[in-house]
Amino acid sequence: MSGSGKASVLKAFEDLGYYCVDNLPVELIPRFAEMAVRSRDTRRTALVVDVREGGKLGKLPDILKSVRRMIPTKVVFLEASDAVLLRRFSETRRPHPFGTDAPVKSALKAERRHLNAIRRLADFVIDTSKFNVHELRSHLTDRFKQQSGGHHTILVSCVSFGYRHGVPDDADLAFDVRFLPNPHFVPEFRPLTGRHPRVAKYIRSFPQTQEFINRISNLLVYLLPHYIAEGKSYLTISFGCTGGRHRSVMIAGEMRKRLASAGYRVKETHRDLRKS
Repeated sequence: MSGSGKASVLKAFEDLGYYCVDNLPVELIPRFAEMAVRSRDTRRTALVVDVREGGKLGKLPDILKSVRRMIPTKVVFLEASDAVLLRRFSETRRPHPFGTDAPVKSALKAERRHLNAIRRLADFVIDTSKFNVHELRSHLTDRFKQQSGGHHTILVSCVSFGYRHGVPDDADLAFDVRFLPNPHFVPEFRPLTGRHPRVAKYIRSFPQTQEFINRISNLLVYLLPHYIAEGKSYLTISFGCTGGRHRSVMIAGEMRKRLASAGYRVKETHRDLRKS
């Protein structure tokens, strides 16, 4: 149904790792399914189909039958009460897809009739009336996270940087590791980076390094489920030293390993590694 939260649901599927397409013409769905079957990268897909398709929606039941012979398929039908949909249209001031010639209440009634046959085909019917945006995303995540491979839905970025070059603008959390002994003052380590095994071993040899890694990794493993519960899909954790070439690089790499072993999707970036 128009106004039932399709955009929020599609975003939730995207965060779960699905390849998402909004308003794909129904006649192209079988071709899209064929592409998905052949593709190694497109393991899961989510498509939005709605009343904007007009008369072509009548073809959807037969199209679903043919697609289900190629690929496992579930239909999720989103709806909400008329009172909630009317309020949402009033708040957003967006016209109903049927146009502005008729009142929104009449358009919604006509839309329900138009979608009734498709609703009967649905594997899941979700009434979004009782959900806010965050609750709806959480509901979808709980229901479909097993199909997404069981991974945590948040993507964590571990970034190293040098305070000399400024704190990253996109840092959600920033940790200062300048209290650790600096390899820059060891002549043989100065031209190397924190990715070099000898430099990493030197930094790791100090007890405060191990304690910091343990304490911060435990803190992050505690915090991340709460960020996910709040609907956050991306978190940037930055670690800074003076130049961004030694201590922060080693720590960011170690945190990536710790969080990955805890089951999170993590990427590692070294912003200032090539700077002098």
